[in-house]
Amino acid sequence: MMVEVTVARLGLDSTNDSHVVILREKDGRRLLPIWIGKPEAESIINAMNQIKSPRPNAHDLAKAFILGLGGALQRVAITRVEKSTYYAELHIDSANGPVQIDARPSDSIAIALRLDAPIVAHENLLTAFEDDDEPDADPSFPVPPPHELSAEQLKAYLANLRPEDFGKFNP
Repeated sequence: MMVEVTVARLGLDSTNDSHVVILREKDGRRLLPIWIGKPEAESIINAMNQIKSPRPNAHDLAKAFILGLGGALQRVAITRVEKSTYYAELHIDSANGPVQIDARPSDSIAIALRLDAPIVAHENLLTAFEDDDEPDADPSFPVPPPHELSAEQLKAYLANLRPEDFGKFNP
């Protein structure tokens, strides 16, 4: 069964210098951490804060392709994990009918945020947390408020995030 999720947080896992996007069950407490690259983390933060880059990045280009071809992104589905690799699909309605495209979750999330499309994850991927592990209990770790961030502010935000700020996860 698929469950709708939202982007709750982004962080930096200092053990392997990789970024983590934390998805949260829309009306619940279960979480899904996914380790992602720095460019995808920056793209997700830019989309969340509605920051426009001077030149379109790959996710802006994907949005333009979908819309330019008369399509609509119905949802992004994070379907499974195999050997620490997560898999996702873009579900697009096109003039020729529904199309399902295999994609990385990080790219899919960045595109979904640009197109205001829902993100869903397979229920088996979500992890429940006890109250003392609840990431929202730490108000010092919010996603930046929606205002224009400079490149330096964005780098500082990403560089200062720690895995301890959002809970205990095992990739």
